[in-house]
Amino acid sequence: MKSSQVIEKISEFLVEEFEVDKDRISPEANLKDTLDLDSLDYVDLVVIIEDRFGFKVKGEDFMNILTFQDFYDYIIGKLADKEKMV
Repeated sequence: MKSSQVIEKISEFLVEEFEVDKDRISPEANLKDTLDLDSLDYVDLVVIIEDRFGFKVKGEDFMNILTFQDFYDYIIGKLADKEKMV
């Protein structure tokens, strides 16, 4: 899957699951503030990622994710690692 496809898929589920206007999602925007995430929302986000992309997420992985670009890069990187394992 191409990076642009992954980013589109992420944006779609964020809009759907977190009821945020797609116009507010941009690479430099703050993930937590834009989605108004609390600790339970992070749990939901982890479950969604694991279901949609098929890899395990560790809580500490989110420590360095501040922006949507960080989030995109994290998922794209994990998918690339997963493909190398196959």
